[in-house]
Amino acid sequence: MATITFQGKPLNTCGELPAVGSKAPDFTLVNGKLKDINLASYAGKRKVLNIVPSLDTPTCAASARKFNEKAAHLYNTVVLVISADLPFAQCRFCEIEGLKEVIPLSTFRSSFAEDYGVNLIGTILAGLTARAIIIIDEQDQVIYTQLVSELANEPDYESALAVL
Repeated sequence: MATITFQGKPLNTCGELPAVGSKAPDFTLVNGKLKDINLASYAGKRKVLNIVPSLDTPTCAASARKFNEKAAHLYNTVVLVISADLPFAQCRFCEIEGLKEVIPLSTFRSSFAEDYGVNLIGTILAGLTARAIIIIDEQDQVIYTQLVSELANEPDYESALAVL
């Protein structure tokens, strides 16, 4: 379990992020067509998991926009924006915002949040994810992790992108 804050108040996650150097846990997430997507769907590519609580918040929206801007310049890399939002809402958000360089995926019907240690527990925000960045290389090894210590803050983009 990890502890972060939201507006200064402590929140707990259900576990820890996967360790750098470990094999990334497989996952199943849901895309906008309600199709299950897994880690193998992006075999041979670097994967940036931009994990956010909900795209319907200003900080999460800003994070999706920032990674969309940076993703166009990343070689052999996909940026997955992962949230608890329903797939329909994620697609609508990306369409309205003109975000074409990120792939929205939902934790709907998924154990992803538990498997990756980002599920918030014991709070009114239970069921949402903590804000985190996980970067996985072409061989599905975790090469970078960042659990944002304050849920209302954006991640450290520069540190994450420096790994790529």
